[in-house]
Amino acid sequence: MTEPVAFARVWDRTVSACADATFLVFEAPDGTVTEWTYTEFDALVARAAGFLREHAVERGSSVHLALTNSPAFVALWLATIRLGGWIVPSDPMGATPELAVHIERTRPVVGFCATTRADAYPRELVPTVEIDEADTALASLSAHRPTAVLCADTAIGERDRAAVMFTSGTTGRPKGVEITQANYAFAGQVMAEAAGLRARHRQLVVLPLFHANAQYYSFASAIWAGASVALMHTFSASQFLTQAARHRATHASLFAAPIRMILARGATRVDGVALEHCWYAMNISDPQHETLTRLFGCTPRQLYGMTETIPAVLTDEREHPLPSSMGFVTPQCVVEVHRADGGEAAPGEVGEIVVGGEPGMTLFAGYLDDPGTNAASYRDGWFLTGDRARRDESGRFFFDGRRADVLKVAGENVSTVEVEQVLSSHPKVLEAAVVGVPDDIRDEVPAGFVVAADPADAPTVDELHEWCAQRLTKSKRPREITLVDELPRTSVGKIRKFLLRDPNAERSINA
Repeated sequence: MTEPVAFARVWDRTVSACADATFLVFEAPDGTVTEWTYTEFDALVARAAGFLREHAVERGSSVHLALTNSPAFVALWLATIRLGGWIVPSDPMGATPELAVHIERTRPVVGFCATTRADAYPRELVPTVEIDEADTALASLSAHRPTAVLCADTAIGERDRAAVMFTSGTTGRPKGVEITQANYAFAGQVMAEAAGLRARHRQLVVLPLFHANAQYYSFASAIWAGASVALMHTFSASQFLTQAARHRATHASLFAAPIRMILARGATRVDGVALEHCWYAMNISDPQHETLTRLFGCTPRQLYGMTETIPAVLTDEREHPLPSSMGFVTPQCVVEVHRADGGEAAPGEVGEIVVGGEPGMTLFAGYLDDPGTNAASYRDGWFLTGDRARRDESGRFFFDGRRADVLKVAGENVSTVEVEQVLSSHPKVLEAAVVGVPDDIRDEVPAGFVVAADPADAPTVDELHEWCAQRLTKSKRPREITLVDELPRTSVGKIRKFLLRDPNAERSINA
């Protein structure tokens, strides 16, 4: 990016340049399809901005969004950014305690949730607006003064905060990743160029909008390029190919887990599918890659990125991508593999993926109110991802594991410490340990091991599953829970989690 730019200005620039071109196509739960041009959707953004202003949103204000994929989410996101505010997107299916933590830490002036899920929303913590997510007219966002609100009116700066997205950390306390206006613009530019996205193209978005993938790789890139977006209200493995054909999508982005769900449905080629490009995150097998290439009509390309890195900093090449590789350093990004001492790893040597850049511009601005984690996340100016990889002589990166206390469940970061804290808070539990176990669809899932406070009055497994269901998002809930007499420990009391995954591991090591 030659000159940093505020994302609000990118939107205004594209609306002006692509006024009558299609911006958004939305497929509602009942199958109804609604379409807007850039000018038409900008009118909805202006209405939403007027509504937000009447609810005290101004430059520097935060707005909490607990909404599924919908025109309301997109309009409120863009309206907040144009006002100089920042969004706090949460998993709309999140448990009440999780939503409450996000709200308490970001102090939004207004929150939005679905009418159908209002009972789970902590309305006592924030003035709340209930939204019908299937309403394409956005009737609930009517304002007394729905006039256009230009970003120039609020003197928006490139470094102004535009979002805080929460992601799991190894401490168990979710980390609030601060995203700036310039960050969104940089993600849009880099990802549009990496995907070869042009105004004639159309992104198919099935991943949740509260997640960085859909915001960075799909929407921001489309807005940068003046392309259109076909937004599905949710992901459907059985309908993905049909939706790609119906909406004439050319570009898409998926995780390995939804890809396996599509394949598990026994997917066959659908007439009219004309994808030119598809990103995917996390390895898939060579046979799966071959099948996808046949189904999609294009060769899917792997990428690697985090909420913190803004764009995907590793992307595979268009010609001859390798399914087992995350690819090469993305143009305009800086990535190396370092040893524990900070030195650069030699080709073939496994080390930690580190990312260079300028915080608030090409990297995230920092962690919300967490100077300790900020300091620990950098070494000599390099952001430490905690993920391990090796790089071959040609510059290709190959993933080699991740930090021990964070699982990757269907593309979502899940802290084992957070799950352990929930299990341990049960009144009948003495302590708990959580590990990741392989899963054919979701890559890995949490598995809990629990020691009862009183063996004579131990909780049942069903009780513990219900306890977790009330307090954790679905991806964080243990797939299985095992009651044990004690947890295996080292001589200094550390839990030997590898023995929980495989009780015979120690015997193998000592053999």
